[in-house]
Amino acid sequence: MKSIRDIYKIGVGPSSSHTMGPERAAKLFKQNHPKADRFQVILYGSLCKTGIGHGTDRVLRQTLEPIPTEIIFSNESWEGMHPNTMDFSAFADGAEIGTMRVESIGGGDLRIPGQSHLDSPEVYPENSFAEVSDFCHWRYIDKISDYVELNEGPEIWDFLMEVWLVMKKSIDDGLAATGTLPGGLNVQRKAKYLYEQIHPQNNAAMREFQLISAYAYAVAEQNADNGVIVTAPTCGACGVLPAVLRYIQETRNLSDEQIIRGLATAGIIGSLTKRNASISGAECGCQAEIGTACSMAAAALAELYGLNLDQVEYAAEVAMEHHLGLTCDPICGLVQIPCIERNAVAAMRAMNACNLSYCLCGSRNISYDMVCRAMHETGINLNHRFRETSEGGLARIYARKQNAGN
Repeated sequence: MKSIRDIYKIGVGPSSSHTMGPERAAKLFKQNHPKADRFQVILYGSLCKTGIGHGTDRVLRQTLEPIPTEIIFSNESWEGMHPNTMDFSAFADGAEIGTMRVESIGGGDLRIPGQSHLDSPEVYPENSFAEVSDFCHWRYIDKISDYVELNEGPEIWDFLMEVWLVMKKSIDDGLAATGTLPGGLNVQRKAKYLYEQIHPQNNAAMREFQLISAYAYAVAEQNADNGVIVTAPTCGACGVLPAVLRYIQETRNLSDEQIIRGLATAGIIGSLTKRNASISGAECGCQAEIGTACSMAAAALAELYGLNLDQVEYAAEVAMEHHLGLTCDPICGLVQIPCIERNAVAAMRAMNACNLSYCLCGSRNISYDMVCRAMHETGINLNHRFRETSEGGLARIYARKQNAGN
C-alpha cells in the first residue's frame, strides 16, 4: 500500500480528477515538449461530459499558456477506456512532434498506460485492513496512528500538520465568505449563515449539527469557488474530514498534535480504499468519494475517542456501508449540487458511525475489507450515466426542467 501522502494533496478545486489531475498532466507534457508551438487535448468520458463544469478546459489552457491550445470534447469510447482519459498532442511548424495518453484516476493521481514512472513507491507491506489489524496485534500496536509512524517515519507528522493547517484555513476562509458561487447555478454560500444562525432553544444536538454542517459547507464552498483545499480523499469530498476534526478539536480541547493522529488513521482508510476499490466518482460513483470520506472521518473520530482497532474498523465499515450505491450526478457538471450538501450529511453520518462502533462493535458481521469490495463491485456496475457524466439522476431531471422552461 502506498503512502498516505497520496491521499492528502493540497491544491485548488473544484475537482481532483478533472482539474488537479489534468493540470499535472499538462505540466508534464509541456515540460517534455518545449519546442511545441501548438497543443491539442482530447477529453473523453467523464472529462468530456463534465469538463466544462469542472473547469478542465480552463485549467488546461492556463497550464499550457502561452502556447495556443485546442480542447476537443470527444464522445468516442473503447473497451477498457478509463472514464477520465485524455490525449495530448504537441505540434511544431505544422507537424506532430509528440503525443501522450493520460488517465486521471482520482485524487489528483495520473496513470500513463504502459508506463510506471508516475507511480509512487509502496510504503506499507499490508494491503487490507485485516492485514493491518493482524500486524498491529502481533506488534502490540494499539493505534493506527502508531502503525503509520512506524512505516512512514516521524517526518509524516510535519506533513500532516501542514495538511491540517490548510484544512483549518479553508474552514475559516469559507466561514468568512458570502455571495454566489461561480458556474451559473446561482448557488448562494451558506456556511456563514449556518454558523451564525441562533436558535431560541439551547439544543446541544442542534448546535452540534449546525457547527459540523457549517464547517463542511465552508470547505466544500471554497472548493467550488476554486479555493485552496486538501483532497480527503478528493476535492468533491474535501469538507467531510476537516468538519468533524474541527468540531472534536473545539469540543474536546484537543491540540493540533492530537488531531493529526486522527488524520493519520483516516489516511490509512483512504489508502486502503484507493488500492482495493476506487476514490473516483467517474469510476464508481459518489460512494467512492463521499463514502470514502465518511469512512475516513469515522475512523479518525474513533482514534481520537480512544477506541480500539476493531471499533475503528467498524466505524469505517458502517460509514461506507450506508453510502453504497450513491450515484455521482452533479448538476451542470459543477461540484455544487448535490456535492456541497453531501459533505455536510456525510460529516454527520461519520459521527453516527463512530458512536455505533462504540456501542455495537462486538455484534458486527461485516469487515471493512468486505464493504470496500462491495463498493467497488457496485460502482463498476452502475450505469455510466450515474458516474459523473451529468446525464442521469438530479443532473438529467434539472436539465429537463431547464429545457422545458426555455
